[in-house]
Amino acid sequence: MSKISKMTQMPQQQSDVSRTRRLARRLPLVGAAAAGSVVLLAAPAFAHVSVQPAGAAPKGGYATVNFKVPNERDDASTVKLEVTLPTDHPLASVMPQPVPGWKVNVKKSKLAKPLEMHGEKINEAPSKITWTAEDKGVEPGQFQQFPVSVGMLPEDADQVVFKALQTYDDKSVVRWIEPTKEGAPEPENPAPVLKLTAAEEDGHGAAGADDKSGGKDHLKNAAATAPAGDTTARVLGAIGIVVGIIGVGFGVFAGRRRSA
Repeated sequence: MSKISKMTQMPQQQSDVSRTRRLARRLPLVGAAAAGSVVLLAAPAFAHVSVQPAGAAPKGGYATVNFKVPNERDDASTVKLEVTLPTDHPLASVMPQPVPGWKVNVKKSKLAKPLEMHGEKINEAPSKITWTAEDKGVEPGQFQQFPVSVGMLPEDADQVVFKALQTYDDKSVVRWIEPTKEGAPEPENPAPVLKLTAAEEDGHGAAGADDKSGGKDHLKNAAATAPAGDTTARVLGAIGIVVGIIGVGFGVFAGRRRSA
């Protein structure tokens, strides 16, 4: 190759190297920006106050639900949660489970139209549940669940909407009260929504047994059944590991016999 050709190629090679180095320096920045975008997009979903059934939430029956309260702030703690119960479908039975470090109060209001439950007319029903922290509350980076046994759930609706107010120790309040419309983007502060399932033939779904005691045994039954499923899963997992080890050992032994 002539000296002129080499001199012509050298600037081009230097330019390629320079572009490669610039690209290598930019990649971490691009990756960080992409990761940041994912975090920003995902954060609102985790920050919402939501309601989740611990088991089934059957129409016309009882269920234990959990109001899950994440702390979406990094400079304040959640010290109060107020949940407004529906007035279009009043819940005659509302029993919060005690939560350590929190004081709970259930407010009742008179009904415009009396309810009939277990053959009796009910003129008032719970309208609001308020949890107030007695200590530090829900600190940054943490969440708290507030279990409640509710019933009877409506038979002529597919969901129950609860409006919630989340108060911080700096006196700021986040109002989780906006309705979520089907086919529309999720609002900034959506209200917690409990989805209802179709009742079984007995008319009370998975929680039908609670009707005899007015839902009082629902929390105890839920706590008693949860560990059993977890134990079964662990036992089956251990059996699978043992079977796998035996299979590997048999394969190695068979391979050595063939080699011999």
